[in-house]
Amino acid sequence: MEKVNLDWSKLPFGYMKTDAHLEYYFKDGKWSEGKIVEKDTIELSMAASCLHYGQEAFEGMKAYEHKDGTVSLFRPDENARRLQSSARKLLMQEVPEDLFIEAVERTVRANRRFIPPYGTGASLYIRPLLIGITGLLGVKPADEYLFVVFASPVGPYFKEGIKPLKFRIEEKMKRAAIGGTGDVKVGGNYAASLRVTKKAHDEGYAEVIYLDNEKSEYLDESGPANFFGISKDNKYITPKSETILPSITNKSLMTLAEDLGMGVERRQVHVKEIFDFVEAGCCGTAAVISPIKSLVYQGEKKLYCETDEPGPKSMELYHLLTSIQNGDAEDKHGWNHVVKMD
Repeated sequence: MEKVNLDWSKLPFGYMKTDAHLEYYFKDGKWSEGKIVEKDTIELSMAASCLHYGQEAFEGMKAYEHKDGTVSLFRPDENARRLQSSARKLLMQEVPEDLFIEAVERTVRANRRFIPPYGTGASLYIRPLLIGITGLLGVKPADEYLFVVFASPVGPYFKEGIKPLKFRIEEKMKRAAIGGTGDVKVGGNYAASLRVTKKAHDEGYAEVIYLDNEKSEYLDESGPANFFGISKDNKYITPKSETILPSITNKSLMTLAEDLGMGVERRQVHVKEIFDFVEAGCCGTAAVISPIKSLVYQGEKKLYCETDEPGPKSMELYHLLTSIQNGDAEDKHGWNHVVKMD
């Protein structure tokens, strides 16, 4: 099938209407077969539980075209299990793993014209979304759910290459609390971070790193991504807390760091350790790695990059992971899931 006429190398990281999305409905104790819908809107009761009581969870993932023309997803089983975890925490109906992967594959096939060609630096971003759709006034879980999967071609997160960014430590506002929803991918977490992110942008920072909600002594995450630091003795260190979303990218980077002979530590990280790291960054699906140029805490700045070039370990990990995703390096861990396009 001929691809759409787009300037693939100049795509922004943003939403674009494609050919179709998939809809699965949970009603009377079972999921529907799923239908392909060409419009990019859904019909929803104004009293739906997702709108009033936050019964909403989502995932973010990408499909990549390889040099030989095959199309693969990166660790979709991990996304499926994370969505199930989010559903359990919000008392939503879980999406079975096989249904999740089927839905994503069907979405990719339905939008094959929009899969960016190999070598353009672009990919097909996929957004699985689970929402409660029962019309309610009382606060209780919905009885019916909609699982929708849509896609959009996106360019690289950094249009001019990976450029280190300025961050600061956020000391007052908290991203999440112990026992809350910080460890699942739900919209409320992101809504809560908007005010802090805007303030950081106004101050000239790209983002903030949050601290724990109990003592304000330990690193949490940046909101949209996990944090990691590279130590002087060649260790990849990332915070561990029940308030942090378990990033699939971070999980993969920890494995690759071990493959490269680095030590790996996932533990509580005291905020003052930022002054000991030789490199630092954030990681997630969109950018893979966002290197941190400088990090400010209580008026003191830690500079990780003297120039606009990221640190060597961050770049080595970035190139290795993206090479696997694009099919240019050996996938010895079996992370790439090939989509049958016929």
